[in-house]
Amino acid sequence: MATTTTTGTRTTGATHQPRLAAARPRRRRGVIAGGLMVTALAGALVAWLVGAAGGRTDVLVVARDVPYGQTLVAGDLTLTAVAVDTLVETVPADQLDAMLGLVAATDLPAGALLSPAQVTADAPPGDGEVLVPLPVNSERLPAGGVQAGDRLLVVDAPTAGADPLPTAPRTFEVTVIRLGEPDMNGLSVLDVAADENDGAGLAARAASGRFALVLLDAGDRP
Repeated sequence: MATTTTTGTRTTGATHQPRLAAARPRRRRGVIAGGLMVTALAGALVAWLVGAAGGRTDVLVVARDVPYGQTLVAGDLTLTAVAVDTLVETVPADQLDAMLGLVAATDLPAGALLSPAQVTADAPPGDGEVLVPLPVNSERLPAGGVQAGDRLLVVDAPTAGADPLPTAPRTFEVTVIRLGEPDMNGLSVLDVAADENDGAGLAARAASGRFALVLLDAGDRP
């Protein structure tokens, strides 16, 4: 009689889990590239600053606002070290004493580099000119106002509400020297430089108030 033998399989209580390989961190190539670029730019900036500092020159700069026609005095100018293009006209710092006593040929705002063209030896009015004060209110001035150096045309005008003049009005070309502060009635005094031959005519129009202003050229405005 044949005998069949069955071999049992041993089963243990522990369950074997598959072993997972540790994930390798991926390199963030974009971040690395960005960091390298920032480093390169920083190095270039430092190199530029070092080079710029080495090329600085002491020049004159306006320390406080100086209106057109005013004589420069101590305190109006100061020194600064800058690196500027050779095409930009500046005044060397050692010329400070020579600048004092000269006259502003245009409005000089505080912080601006002084250039030789911005000063003159003659205060307005110049040779062959006269200074004429014109009474003006806001209605006579452009909405943007006027400032020293502006060129104006003073034009004959009829009285308020009257018909235009039957003939071409007479005109006078003038340059603004300064505009005073308005009084309690809103009236300001506009000082203008005019040809000496036009002085009497302008004074008569200033007395009558029969004139209008036309802006020809806005001077050295930015």
